[in-house]
Parts: sequence; C-alpha cells; structure tokens
Amino acid sequence: MNEFAANPPPTMPTNGLPAFSAQTRLLVVAPHPDDETIATGLLIQQVLAAGGEVRILLLTAGDNNPWPQRWLERRVWIGAADRQRWGRRRHSELLQALHCLGAPTPALQTLGWPDMGVTDMLLHATAEAVPALASAIQRFRPDLVALPALDDRHPDHGSAHVLVRLALAGQSDPPRLLAYLVHGHAHYNGFIEIHGSAAQTANKRNALAAHRSQMALSSKRLCRLTDMPERYLDLSAMPTASSSTLPWRPSRWLRPWLRLSVVSAAGAQSWRWRHAPLQRDSHDQDAYQLMVLAGTAAAPRFARLALDLPSVWIFDHWGWCAL
Repeated sequence: MNEFAANPPPTMPTNGLPAFSAQTRLLVVAPHPDDETIATGLLIQQVLAAGGEVRILLLTAGDNNPWPQRWLERRVWIGAADRQRWGRRRHSELLQALHCLGAPTPALQTLGWPDMGVTDMLLHATAEAVPALASAIQRFRPDLVALPALDDRHPDHGSAHVLVRLALAGQSDPPRLLAYLVHGHAHYNGFIEIHGSAAQTANKRNALAAHRSQMALSSKRLCRLTDMPERYLDLSAMPTASSSTLPWRPSRWLRPWLRLSVVSAAGAQSWRWRHAPLQRDSHDQDAYQLMVLAGTAAAPRFARLALDLPSVWIFDHWGWCAL
C-alpha cells in the first residue's frame, strides 16, 4: 500500500463543515435500523473515503414495527417471538446496508433499548439511560456526532436527541453536533447540505434497498428521502435556549389529557397539565411559562408535551422543546 492510500488527503470542506481526514471520528446515533442510511449514508461514505473512522450507535432493534411485519408475514397477531424474529431480520438488513456504505461490521454498536420505548427510557430510567449513552460516546471519542433532530416527530427520535444532549452535558470539549430530520418538517433554516458523487448516491440507494422490510410499505417516501441531499442542522451554530416560555398553545378541551414532562441532567419530572408549574406569560396571555424547578435549572433542559391517551398514532404532535 502506498503512502497516499494509507493516509488519504482530507476532503474538501462541505458548507461549513471541517475537512474530513484520517483524524475524523464520526458517531451516528440511529434510533432504528435504516436511519443510518436515510439520514447519513453520504456522510458515512465521505468520512470513510477520507480515512476517518465511523461508529453507528443503534439504540433499538426496530422490532416494534408491526405494519410492515403484518404485510410481509401475512399475519395479524404479532407475539413476542415474532417481534424478536423481526428484530433479527432488521439487524441482518442493517449489516447489509453498512456493507453497501463501506462500513465494516465492527462499526456497529447496539444498545438494545425497546423500540418505541426510548421516551420511557428517558423519562423513567434517566439515571441508567444517560450514563449508558455517555459511556458509549466516551469510548469512541467522536469529534462529530450525527443525531436525530429535536423536532423529529417520531418519539424515539426526539427523545434520542435529548438523551445525547444530556449525555454530553458538562463536557469541556464536546463534539460537533449535526442534527438530521427523518419525520416531520423543520421549523428553522440554515441547514448544512451534503451532496454525494454518483457512486456515493448509488451506494446509498443500494444500502436503502437492503432494508427490504422497510421498503415494503414506504418505498416511495424512503427513495425520495434518499435521493435528496443530506441536510443537517449544525447545533454548534445555534444559540443556547434561555427562555422558559413554552412554544405550545394547546386547545382548552385537550388540557385534561395532556402531560408535561421536563428533563435535565438532574432527572425527569412529569405532571398533568393542570398540575404543572406553569404561569401565564406577562406579555402574552395565551402563552405559558414554566416556573424554575429545584434541580432542573441547569442547562440543558428540555420539555415535552404529549396527549396522555392510548392511540394507534405513533408520532408526536407537540414533542420536545429546549428551554
């Protein structure tokens, strides 16, 4: 192997990102198998092409994915053994996708958290979930972390964002954070866009095709996302949240069924809306401020509003906000 092959030159900076090189260490936080391809398939390839190292931190097995499973397996009832089999299938698909992207199998690390249960991990097992994630990040020592956006409407994605931010709280030299959005629409501008070469784009399409279980019912949406440039919000360029005013103005008739939760490095607290420590904003009577709580004043701090009723609809309507 010649010196050029052993030490690839740094790639050109991409819209404000530092040049990728052999020193680049990219950590991709993926709540489910296929998020790594949809959101970061080009980014992964470009870091690897520059000689950098990539780690995929998979939070769940993606096993609580009933509708594609019902469709492909021609079954209505899905039991625990069926879910475990589906999770193994998705794991195998993920390994094939990583191969298409040029990432070696050891690049994958799994935490084994429950699919559709990341929010419960955050709210009810904060003392275990945050250190587990912090440990995984510290072992890899990334300088670049791709994580779900805070306003992604899938509950596992929004909660994964909060967990990463809490896991990194207090670090003297934190990695650069790039937030990606898979579900929903962004409420901000200023994205960094990454465009791939023809070969990289083809590799990403092949990686997506490897996720056959997800293509069964969502191929058009997933292919559309894959054919777009990858867009990231650079959190290092975002101002630190300092307002205690909540962004939501829920209808009065919904309030008896609303639950407000607040999390910080100190832990999580949760109330029904009528019991939450809220007061009317002095400048806007339709807005509410969250009163400062003992043990939760330290940044970062996040709030979540949710309808506390059983529903077949999995996506968040209000989701998370930073305080």
